[in-house]
Amino acid sequence: MNMFIVFFQISSFLVSDLVAQQIYSGNSVMDCTSEQSTADLYSCNGNQSSCRALLIFRAQPNYANVFTIAKLLSSNPEELARVNSISDSIIFHQDQEVIVPVNCSCSGARRYYQANTTYTINSYDNYFTVANYTYQGLTTCKALSTQNPYNATSLEVGLDLQVPLRCACPTTNQSKNGSEFLLSYLVTMGDYIESIGRKFNVSESAILDANLLLETDEIYPFTTILVPLKEEPRVLPLPKSLDKKGKTYDRIIFIGVAVGSCLAIVCFILFVCVCKGIGKEKVICFWKSKTSRRKWKLSVSILDGIAKLDQILKIYTFEELEIATNNFNPIKRIGGSVYKGVLRGKVLAIKRMNSDAVEETRILSKIYHFNVIHLHGLCEHSQEIYLVYEFMENGSLKQWLQRENDEESQSWNSRIVIALDVANGLDYLHNFTTPGYVHKRLITNNILLDKDLRAKIACFSHARSAEIVEDSFPSASCILGAKGYLAPEYLETGEVTSKLDVYAYGVVLLELVTGREAVYQMVDKEVLLSDTILPIMQGSCVNEELPKLIDPRLQLKHPMGYVIDQSQVALRLIKLSIACLERDPARRLSMADVVSNLLKIQLDV
Repeated sequence: MNMFIVFFQISSFLVSDLVAQQIYSGNSVMDCTSEQSTADLYSCNGNQSSCRALLIFRAQPNYANVFTIAKLLSSNPEELARVNSISDSIIFHQDQEVIVPVNCSCSGARRYYQANTTYTINSYDNYFTVANYTYQGLTTCKALSTQNPYNATSLEVGLDLQVPLRCACPTTNQSKNGSEFLLSYLVTMGDYIESIGRKFNVSESAILDANLLLETDEIYPFTTILVPLKEEPRVLPLPKSLDKKGKTYDRIIFIGVAVGSCLAIVCFILFVCVCKGIGKEKVICFWKSKTSRRKWKLSVSILDGIAKLDQILKIYTFEELEIATNNFNPIKRIGGSVYKGVLRGKVLAIKRMNSDAVEETRILSKIYHFNVIHLHGLCEHSQEIYLVYEFMENGSLKQWLQRENDEESQSWNSRIVIALDVANGLDYLHNFTTPGYVHKRLITNNILLDKDLRAKIACFSHARSAEIVEDSFPSASCILGAKGYLAPEYLETGEVTSKLDVYAYGVVLLELVTGREAVYQMVDKEVLLSDTILPIMQGSCVNEELPKLIDPRLQLKHPMGYVIDQSQVALRLIKLSIACLERDPARRLSMADVVSNLLKIQLDV
C-alpha cells in the first residue's frame, strides 16, 4: 500500500510537471473547422489565473505606431511605449517587431488563457483573414468563431468581433526557475528555436520545455511560441522616424562605412579605371573587364559630390540603363521622363534629369528616411544625368486619388496613413536633418506610393537648405507647376521657410478628404480648392455643407443600407488642414504638431 502511495505521488508529480507547460499548436491552428482545443488557446495551468503577459506584433501600414497597435490589441499605449523604450510619436518600420503588454486571464468555463480585444469587420474580412493577417496568428479562426455569435459566411462590415489573443501565465515550475513573464512570439519564415532564443537571451531548452517541443520538431508561420522571460525583454525596435518630443536626437552613423566608402571610391578611380584625361568638365575612364572595355563619363562636380556622400551611390553605365528600359521604350515609361527597369536584379525607376540633378543628388545622398524617396545611384551620358530611385508600385498620390475603382482609395484608414507618412517625412526634413531642408514643391505629383500604400516624398530639385534666406520672386514656371499649393508669403515676397511646406501640406490634406485637385474646374473657371473650403468652414452652415465636401468614395454604407456618418473624421482633418493654411506663417502649425494631431485622429478611426 505504501509503495502504491509512493508510486502515485511520483506519477502525479511527473504528470503535473508535464502538463505544467503548454502544447505547441503546430499548423493545426489553420484549420477553421475543427473543435476548439488547446491548439487555439493556451490552457489555464499557471500558478495564477491572471497575469501581465507580452505579445510580439509586427508593424503593418495600418498599425504602425503606438496608438494604433495599442488599440488593435487593447494594450495601454503608455505601457507599450515604455516597454519598447520609445515615445508615443514613433512610427515603426513595416514588419518591425513591437512588444505589446496585455492583461492575460482565464476565460471562465473554457479554462483557456486569453487577452481580450475587439475588432470591427471591414470589407472582405473573414475569420481566417482576421486571425492570420490582421492579428498575424495571435488568435485563431476557430477561437473567433467560437467566441462570436456570427456565422463565418455572413460577416458584415461594421460588426464588432470579440478577439481572444493567445497568451499564458507562468506555471509554478517556470516561476520557481525565475520566469516572470511568458511572451507569445509570432513565428515567421526563417525562424527556428535557437534564433528565437538568441533574440531574447533565453536558452533553447527553456523554449522547448515551455512548448513541449523536441529538438526535431518543426515550427510554422502564423503560430505562436511561448518564450519564458526572467525580465522584460530588451529587444529595442529601431524607429523609422525620430522621436519628435525628445530633447535629443540619436542618429546612427556608420562612420566606418562612410570612411570605407570614400576609400573605396578613391581606390576605384585609381586602380579600376585607367584615366585617359582629366579636364575641368569631364573625367573619362575605361571599365576594365575580361570581355569588354566600356567607356563612361561623369562630371567632376558629380564625382566630387559622390566622394562626400553619407550613403554609397551606385554608378550605372548607360548601356545598363538601355538594357533595363529596352532602349527607353515608351512602354517602359511610367510618367514624364521616368522609366521602369530592372537593374542588377532589382526593379527601379530611372529618371532623365536636367541641371537640377546635382542639387537633388546632394540632398538625397545626405538623408535617409522611410518617408523620403531613396536614391540608389546615377549615370551620366551625352550631357544628361539619369538618377535611379526605388520603384513605387502605386505611382503618385495624384494618380491614386484619380482611380475610380480602387477600393483602397475609398478607405479613411488608407488616406490617414498616407497623410501621416507625408507629415513624418516633412517633419524629418524640417527638424531632424543638418541643415534642415524646405522641400518647396510639395504637390500630389511629388508624393509617391509603394505597394503597401506607404507614402514617400520625391522630387527634391527645388529643395533648399532652411539656412538659406531667399527673397527672390518665384518664376512663372514655378508658380504654374505648383499652382494652388504655394503660400501667400512666397507669392508676395519670395520668402522661404519650413512654413511654406506646411501650407502646401494643408492643401494635400484637403485633397485627401475631398478627392478634388488643388486646382479644379467649376463651371467655366478654375478654382483653388483652399479658396473653396475656407469660406465654408468659416460660415454658419458647416454641418449642412460638410457632407458635400467629403469624397463620395469615402462614404461607408451600413449593411442596413444607410450611409454611416463619417463627418466628424472629415471635420477634424479639414480643421487640421486649415491650421496649416493660416495666412500668417507664424500662426501655422509645425509639422511636429501636425504629426501629433494626426496620430490622435488615426486612433479614433
